Amino acid sequence: MLSVHTCPLATLGGKETGGMNVYVRDLSRELGRRGIAVDCFTRSQNPLVPRINHRLGPNCRVIHLPAGPEAPMDKVQVADHLPRFVEGILDLARREGIRYDVIHSHYWLSGLAALDLRRQWGTPVVQMFHTLGHMKNSVASDPEEWESERRIEGEAAVMAGVDLLVAATPLERAQMVWLYGADAGKIRVIPPGVDLELFQPTPRDEAKRMLGLPPSSRVILFVGRIEPLKGIETLLRAMALVAPDIPHWQDDLELVIIGGAPGAGSDQMHAELDRLHRLRAELGIEDLVTFQGAKEQDLLVYYYAAAEMVVVPSHYESFGMVALEAMACGTPVIASRVGGLALNVRDGETGFLVPDGDPEALAGRIRLLLADESLRLKLGAQAHRWASRYGWPRVANEIEDLFDEVRPAGLPAAQACFG
Repeated sequence: MLSVHTCPLATLGGKETGGMNVYVRDLSRELGRRGIAVDCFTRSQNPLVPRINHRLGPNCRVIHLPAGPEAPMDKVQVADHLPRFVEGILDLARREGIRYDVIHSHYWLSGLAALDLRRQWGTPVVQMFHTLGHMKNSVASDPEEWESERRIEGEAAVMAGVDLLVAATPLERAQMVWLYGADAGKIRVIPPGVDLELFQPTPRDEAKRMLGLPPSSRVILFVGRIEPLKGIETLLRAMALVAPDIPHWQDDLELVIIGGAPGAGSDQMHAELDRLHRLRAELGIEDLVTFQGAKEQDLLVYYYAAAEMVVVPSHYESFGMVALEAMACGTPVIASRVGGLALNVRDGETGFLVPDGDPEALAGRIRLLLADESLRLKLGAQAHRWASRYGWPRVANEIEDLFDEVRPAGLPAAQACFG
C-alpha cells in the first residue's frame, strides 16, 4: 500500500486524517488476515516513530520512510520529496529481496510515486483517490481552500498511467471521466467498508453511561475535520434555529463536535476553529455547542450510539465514512445531498438528505427527529441493516479480484501489495 502523505495509524480528526486513513488501515488488516503480505509505505513525520510498525496485525507492516523533513508538511510540498520516498521503497525491496505483485496507491501523491515504481519494476498499479481536486475546488468558498493546479495535473497523469482505478461511487466514476478524461473502461466502482465488529448498536443509556452523560441528555453529533468544506457553520446556524423550539434545551440538549486535535493541526484548522467559536458566541449558543477535539475510534462508537442523530453537513464528500459508521451503530443520519452522501444515506429510510448549505432545511429535519422517537428508532434500525452490507470482507473480495485482473497471467496469488 502507498499512503504517502498520511499514516494509517494516525489519530483521526486532524487536517490530513480521516476516511482515507481508515480505508487503508482496515483494508490492509483484512488482506493480512487472508494471508496476503501487505507493506504500507508512508512518509515519516516524526523521527521518534519506529521505522517499521506491526500494529495492523498479521502479515501487515507500516513502514515510515524519511522523505524531506520528518515533520508535518503541506501536501504540495510533499510532492517535492516523492523521488526520495520512491528511493526508500526501492532500497528496502532490494535489501529484503521482495518482489511486489501489485501496487495499491491512495491519493494523487501516492499515485505519482506508484507510477515511478511501475516504470522501474513493471508492477501493475491499482489507484484510489478518495477525493478529487476538481470537485473540492467546485465548492471552495475561499481561495485558501483551492487545490493547486499541481494536484489537478497530478490526478490527470495518474488516471492516465495506472492499470485500474477504484471509484467509491458511480458518481465519482463519472466525475473522473467528465472532469479528467479518464478511461471509463478501467474504472471499477467499489464502495468503502466499515468495521462491523467495532461499529455496532449499543443501548443508548449504556453509551451515555460510558461517556459520563446524564440519562436525560440529548446529543446531536458531528464527527469530522474542522475545515470549511465540512459545513459546520451550516450546522451551527441550524442549531440556533432549533434551540428556541425545544423546551428547557439548556438542561439536556447538546451539539457535540468531534474533530481536530487541540494543540495540533494546521494553522488553517486553528483559524477555522477560532471562526466557529466566534460564530457560536454570535449566535448565542455557547451553552449548546461543545468542541471536544479528536477521539479514538474505540470511544467514538459510544458517541455514535449515545446520539439522537449524526449530522453530516459537508459541501463535498466522495463517499462519507462517518455516515456509514453512524448507521452501522443504528443511529439515523441527516446529511447534505452531495457526492457519495446522496447515495450512502437513503432519504426517509436511514435518515434524511437536505440541500447543501441550507440551515433552515437542516433545522427542520433536526426538529423532526428530536420530536419523534418512534421515527428515530425506525430510521436507526433501517440504517443498521443498510450499513451491514458494507463489511470489509466484501470490500477485500472485490479488491482481490482487481489484483487478479491486473497481475500478469501465470503468477501465483499476491504476495504483497502497496496501498
